[in-house]
Amino acid sequence: MTAITPDNITVPRKLPEGGKTNLVGLTREQMRETLIAAGTPERQARMRVGQLWQWIYQKGVTDFSVMTNLAKDYRALLAEKFTISRPEIVTRQVSSDGTRKYLLRIQGGHEVETVYIPEDDRGTLCISSQVGCTLTCSFCHTGTQKLVRNLTPAEIVGQILVARDDLGEWPKPGRHPKDETRLLSNIVLMGMGEPLYNFDNVRDAMKIAMDAEGISLSRRRITLSTSGVVPEIPRAGAEIGCMLAISFHATTDEVRDRLVPINKRWNIEALLNALRAYPKLSNSERITFEYVMLKGINDSDEDARRLVRLIEGIPAKINLIPFNEWPGAPYERSSNNRIRAFADIIYKAGYASPIRTPRGEDIMAACGQLKSATERARKSRAQIEAEIRR
Repeated sequence: MTAITPDNITVPRKLPEGGKTNLVGLTREQMRETLIAAGTPERQARMRVGQLWQWIYQKGVTDFSVMTNLAKDYRALLAEKFTISRPEIVTRQVSSDGTRKYLLRIQGGHEVETVYIPEDDRGTLCISSQVGCTLTCSFCHTGTQKLVRNLTPAEIVGQILVARDDLGEWPKPGRHPKDETRLLSNIVLMGMGEPLYNFDNVRDAMKIAMDAEGISLSRRRITLSTSGVVPEIPRAGAEIGCMLAISFHATTDEVRDRLVPINKRWNIEALLNALRAYPKLSNSERITFEYVMLKGINDSDEDARRLVRLIEGIPAKINLIPFNEWPGAPYERSSNNRIRAFADIIYKAGYASPIRTPRGEDIMAACGQLKSATERARKSRAQIEAEIRR
């Protein structure tokens, strides 16, 4: 089975390690078929999937030998044929505010970054869906790294497992996982890549994350962020059903064409029409509009008023994101006063307009700053500005 990106980059859906198949990332049906092919009697396969599923995703086990409700000879068969693998942690950095950033090595020696953000009432994991990105958004550091390939479901789910390992969050023996305090309570698909350009793999990974007998995260605790891949938005609602966030960032096509080049393919009108038809749209399940605040570019009072007019009729909240600067960035962060004035206009129009507190800036873990260490060669400000003008 293969997953194909818009750039015709094809990668295996299941990547063997040392000749063994990784069980992480397989859907229940794929795992069932894989077990049968390896010699599991067909009449037992569904039960075995259930048992393995709980060991892998509910208890965090990576060693078949400790799966005590399986016969010893069957455990030996599993160990011979399969592995339960995560991405490798290359570096782990902890910010002064408690944010954790992991540089992870995946199949083929590629690297991606994953960020865990602790808060008083939740712990959010920002996960990547691609190595690099194809969108080249001009304000985003990740966008200066060319797309290498899609992540597989194993590599997407693996980021969750790595974080839970590091947090020591797997339930203690004898305790039901729902009795445990959740340090990782939310997922945002806001890391490297455009999730809707890797739709099938993201969908399968999120179904594993939401499975009630495994990681068991509510769909309302998972937010998928897209820059506006309009044809895939209805599918996201129907096949994943998680919360939706839009990297919006501008109120005119002229400005959005520069900031978010995908707008040249699907403009603001097309995007908003798709959002108005989003299957999960309701007052209780609002769409989040992400809006990075760029000094003198998109932060005027008129921009705020125009934004309110554009989203009229869409149950929504607007997350205002102070621009997180990175070496060579061609923009500057709007002043605090300007951001507050912008937020006030939106709030008075009846929309929630929280201003996001930058997290992990000291370790380059803030929104828009992620980039693989091996791809972190700095472009000059002049180079980036030249690319924007093309």
